[in-house]
Amino acid sequence: MRPAALLLFFAAACPAPGFFAAPAAREYVQAVEFPYYLYPRAQWERELVWMKSIGIRTVEFAIPWNWHETGPDHYDFTGETSPRRDLTGLIRILRRLQLEAWVRTGPPIPNWPEPALDGARHRAWQRELAQLLGTQTAGHGGPVRYVEGAVPGVDAAAPPLPVMAISAVAPNALAESRAALGVGRGSLVWRDVEDAIYPAGWAPGVTWLRTGAVGLAGNETATAAVRRDAALLRHWGEIFPSLKAVAMPKTAARLPDHVTAYEMVSPAASAVSVTNRGRETFEDDLRVAEPETKRTITIPKVTVPPGESLWLPVSVSLGPDGLCHECSNFSGVEHIVYATAELLDIEFENGILAMEFAAPEEGEAVLQFARKPVGPYLAAGKPEDFDWDDKTLRARLKIPAGKGRDHHVRVGIAIEEPETSAFFDEARRLVIGQKNALATTYSAPDVARRSRLRLPDGFTASSKEKTPNQIEYDVTVPTEAVHGDWANLALEADGMPLGRARLQMFRPLTVRLTQAIRLHFGTQTELEAQPSVAPVEPKAGTEVELRLRNNSPDIATFRLEAAGDGLDFFPAKTEISVGGMAERPLLVRVFGKEGAGGLRDWHLRVKGAADMDLPMRVVLVPRGQTVAWSADLDGDGSAEWVLESPKARAVFSSQDGGRWMEFTWKDADVNFLPVQGVLAGSGAVTVKAEGNALEFDGKGWKRTVRLTDSTLSIEQSGNLPDLLAPEKRGNVTLTVQRKASGTAEYRLH
Repeated sequence: MRPAALLLFFAAACPAPGFFAAPAAREYVQAVEFPYYLYPRAQWERELVWMKSIGIRTVEFAIPWNWHETGPDHYDFTGETSPRRDLTGLIRILRRLQLEAWVRTGPPIPNWPEPALDGARHRAWQRELAQLLGTQTAGHGGPVRYVEGAVPGVDAAAPPLPVMAISAVAPNALAESRAALGVGRGSLVWRDVEDAIYPAGWAPGVTWLRTGAVGLAGNETATAAVRRDAALLRHWGEIFPSLKAVAMPKTAARLPDHVTAYEMVSPAASAVSVTNRGRETFEDDLRVAEPETKRTITIPKVTVPPGESLWLPVSVSLGPDGLCHECSNFSGVEHIVYATAELLDIEFENGILAMEFAAPEEGEAVLQFARKPVGPYLAAGKPEDFDWDDKTLRARLKIPAGKGRDHHVRVGIAIEEPETSAFFDEARRLVIGQKNALATTYSAPDVARRSRLRLPDGFTASSKEKTPNQIEYDVTVPTEAVHGDWANLALEADGMPLGRARLQMFRPLTVRLTQAIRLHFGTQTELEAQPSVAPVEPKAGTEVELRLRNNSPDIATFRLEAAGDGLDFFPAKTEISVGGMAERPLLVRVFGKEGAGGLRDWHLRVKGAADMDLPMRVVLVPRGQTVAWSADLDGDGSAEWVLESPKARAVFSSQDGGRWMEFTWKDADVNFLPVQGVLAGSGAVTVKAEGNALEFDGKGWKRTVRLTDSTLSIEQSGNLPDLLAPEKRGNVTLTVQRKASGTAEYRLH
C-alpha cells in the first residue's frame, strides 16, 4: 500500500484507545464513588456507562446496613421497598459492563445517618453480606474486586494502600490528583462525582440535594479532572507498578513556588509531571533525567496554563513493553524521546503509528526511529510537515492544541508500507438485539481468505464475500448488551492484528416525551420522573409530543399503539418511518374518558423495527381546577404529593416534616423555591388530599396547603416563618402576602 493510500484510510485504521488492552496486576487503583442509595435507580445504568466510557474501571460504594434493613431480620437487596435498594441490580449492571466494584461494608459512611451496630445485629448483617457478595467476587468471575472491611466468607482483597480521596468539584482537584500519582502506588477515590439526592426522611439536617460534578440530568459541570486522570491511567496504570520516583536534575533557574514537578521512571516508559497552581501560564525549559543513558536532557518550551497539570512522556518505548501492546514491529532503540503534551495512548496498525495526547496548548514530540518513516504525518486529522534528521534518525512532530473539555488530539505517522492490511469500512455503531452489517476490506484476496473476525463474548456473526478483497459480516449484538456501552471488534490473519473498530451500542429506538414533568431543585437542577408523566386537560384533550430516535444507521419503520385505562388516544395506532440515526416527532392527542382529574398509567407499545413496551403516565388536570396526586418522582421509594393546576405545580414530601419541595410556573418551567425547599423538618407526616388542598398532620402540628389557579395558600397551627421573598424571574413574578402569624399566600403571575 502506497503512502498516499495510507493517508486516505488513516481515520478508519486508527480507532479510539482502549482496544483489547492486556490486563496486568495493578498496584494503583483509580475509582469513582457511586453512592447508589443517593441516586435514582432509573439513572444507574446511564451513569455507569459514562464512567466506563471515560476510562474508569473501578466503582466504589458503601453499603449502609440501616438502608437495607427494613425490619427485624429482614433485608431488602432487590428493590422490593425502594428502587434504590436494588443492590443485586447494581452488581448485575457492573458485571454486564465489566466494571470492578470496591465495596465498603461497614460504618462510618460520611454524610449518612448510620448508628453503630451491636454485636448480634453486626453478625447478622455480615451473614447477609456474605450471602450477597460471596459469589460475586472476582475470584468467582464477579465484579467485586475489593472489600474494605473484612466479611467472613467473602474472598476479596482489601484496596491498595495508601488511599487518597479527592472531591471532583474541588477547584484544585487535578493538581491534588497528580500529587497523589507521585506516590506511584495505592488508590485514588473520586468523591462528589454525581449529584446526590437523599431519600425522603434520610437527609442530614435540611439537606436534600448535594451537588456533584455531574447533574441529575447527566449534564457535566466539573468533570475535567476526573476525565483527564481516567484517560491517563487507562494505559499508564499498567506501568505504575514499575515506576520509581527519581530526583530531577537541578535547573539554572529555580521553579516558581506555584509550579511543582516530579519524575517517575521505569525501563519501558517514564514521565515527568508538571503542575501549575498559579494564576499565570508557566513556560520554560525543563531539565529531566533520561533513564536509559542516565544523562540530563532538556525538554524545551514546556507550557502549562494556570490550574493545569501535564504528564509529559520521557523515553517511552515504542515496543510492546511500553504503552503499545501491538508495537512488535519496532526495535529496542525506538522510543519517544519526549513530548510537551500529555501522552495518553500509542497504537500501531497497518503500518501507522498513532498517538493520543491531552494538549491544552500546542506542543511537540521528538521520536527516535531506526529508519525514516514513509510518511505522511497527520495531526488532528490534517496533513502536517515534520522535521527529520538523517544523522540522528529523529522526527520532530507538531502537536496541535486539543479541543473540548479534555483537550484530546490524535496524531499519526506512516512508519512502513504494510505487507498485509485490513480495515472496517465506515463502521459507526451497533444496534442491540439485531443483525448489523459490517463491511471489511483487505489488501489482497489471500489475506481476506485467511482473516477472521474477533468478537466480544455473546456476539455472533455470519459472513459473505462481496468481492475477493471484501467480506461483509452480519454481527448480532446480544439483547443483554447495555445501551451506550462500547464493543471492541478486530480483524486478524495468521494470529496478527490487522484492523480494529470500537463501536457504540444502542437500543433500536429511543422514545422521549417532550412534555414530561421534571422535579426541580432550585433553578439549575432537575430530574425527569420515571415513568415519564405529562399533564393533560381531560375533556378537550392535550396534544403530547413523542420524539422517536431511530438508532439504526438505516431507515426503519415502527408500528405504535397507545392504550391506558380511562384514556383515549388519537391516533391510538399509527405507523411511522424514521431515517437512519434521525429523530422524528409524533403528536398524539390524549383525552380523559370520565373527565375527572388525577394520575393515569398508559403504555406505548412498539413493533416492527423494535419490540418495546414503554410505561408512561399522564396527570389529568381539568380546566380551571386543581388536582392532588401522588407519585414517587425521585425514585427513592417514597411518594411525593403534588398540587397541580393548569398554571402552577407545587410538590411536597410526606417525610422531612412535609418539606415543600417545588413551586413552579408551568408555562415558563420556573421554580421559585431554593434547592433544599422550605418547611423542612424531621419525621414523617400524614398527608390527606381534600379537593384542591393537602392536609398535613405532624407531631403536635397541622398544616393545610391549598392551590387555586396560581395562588398557593398555607395555614398551619402555630407560627409560620417567612419562607419566600417577593421576586421576579423573567416575565414571572412571585408575590407574598401574610394574613396572620400562621398563614401566608404565594401567588405566581
